[in-house]
Amino acid sequence: MKVLVVSDIHGSGYYADKLKEIIKRENPEKIVVLGDLYYHGPRNPLTEEYDPKKVAKVLNSVKDKLEVVRGNCDAEVDQMVSEFEIKENILERINGKNIFFTHGHKYNIDNLPTEDFDIMFYGHFHTCFIKKYDNQLFVNPGSITLPKENTPHTYVIMDDKDIEIRDVDGKVVDGYRYKG
Repeated sequence: MKVLVVSDIHGSGYYADKLKEIIKRENPEKIVVLGDLYYHGPRNPLTEEYDPKKVAKVLNSVKDKLEVVRGNCDAEVDQMVSEFEIKENILERINGKNIFFTHGHKYNIDNLPTEDFDIMFYGHFHTCFIKKYDNQLFVNPGSITLPKENTPHTYVIMDDKDIEIRDVDGKVVDGYRYKG
């Protein structure tokens, strides 16, 4: 299964349009958003073309492929404009691996959940990376909108063999082969 993982859109209409382009180019079977959908948060600047309603429209247009976890900047009221469920965390089996999706403000590489997982995806820190510790893999897609620490605007593609961090133009930034 080909999965697109993106995080920290923070209400940017500009990057919502980029996400539409990415979805068209990558054609994933599943899209997972790791939170911080609409609001820019008190510590972040206003995002490029700040337009939470546009972000909701883009996400609602792919609701049949979409799974979403709640970020620390997401509120209960966000569910009112979202035609999809916003969950606390997601644990599911994909491509033969137990995968835990979370935002990252509660659970991350330094604070593990009790759930048994092979791979954990989380955002929140706005920096992309792939790290392996013991028998677990930790993947942060970075922020598509507000990257930090000189990292690019990124997302992740996971298929049945590889996990790749890509910039918004599709160029591979980092990768990991977890099968084969």
